[in-house]
Amino acid sequence: MTSFTIEAPAKVNLTLHVVGKREDGYHLLDSLVAFAGVGDTLEFSPSGTLSLDVSGPTASQIPTEGENIILKAARLLAEATGVSKGGAIRLTKRLPVAAGIGGGSADAAAALKGLMRLWDVSLAPEALRNLALSIGADVPVCLAGTPMRMMGVGEVLEPAPALPPAWLVLVNPMVPLHTPPVFKARTGPFSSADPLRESPGDAKALALALAARRNDLTPPAITIEPVVGEVLAAIATTADCLLPRMSGSGATCFGLYAQEAQARLAAAQLIAAHPGWWIAPAQLLS
Repeated sequence: MTSFTIEAPAKVNLTLHVVGKREDGYHLLDSLVAFAGVGDTLEFSPSGTLSLDVSGPTASQIPTEGENIILKAARLLAEATGVSKGGAIRLTKRLPVAAGIGGGSADAAAALKGLMRLWDVSLAPEALRNLALSIGADVPVCLAGTPMRMMGVGEVLEPAPALPPAWLVLVNPMVPLHTPPVFKARTGPFSSADPLRESPGDAKALALALAARRNDLTPPAITIEPVVGEVLAAIATTADCLLPRMSGSGATCFGLYAQEAQARLAAAQLIAAHPGWWIAPAQLLS
């Protein structure tokens, strides 16, 4: 087999309602998840041993301590399928780490897809979902790779209504924001589930539907890192922005735009004003 690549697109929580809490302390979510046309790339090549090489603009952000999530996915897949094969994996890292856009989870999901192809193995859908969940709460939805309503702690997925053509500008202030402290800082009552039931007709209708919902983790994220509020305010000032919102537990936020030209102009304005931030215009993948 020759080398091949698999993309790992950024996960974007268009909405995120915290609807409850389990006895073990994990919070229950109801979230509309989509994906953006920007992300990491994994290249797979045959090899007698398993190896991982990392490069790219944000490669230096990957923690050097602990087990890398890609190698963890490889180990668990090998155990589940009973194989003892190798493979050379090359990760081009473009997404910031601990950023609320599932960079590590997307990489793990791409690793599972790539290694199943490289090793010529497969798992039953339920077994694969359970394996993905054991790696991380966002890995199952990243494995699906299409707009989903994500519930529970990430293990319950159902297809979302079709999303209209739209563009995003993703903005991260290059401040890592880890998920557990954000959930811990959340206060107040739980939200009710309010899933998107119908397909919005266009980007403006999508923005109106999203504006009627929210990301419940935004206030605690701003409490921990006030710069998140600055990012949202900066996005809101760009021309033609239909909606500014934080994704996941932050600190990445996004602006929603109807047209590519609008998103690229907004990104250029933000880059000029905030050269130290990570800023990426991207199509909303439907």
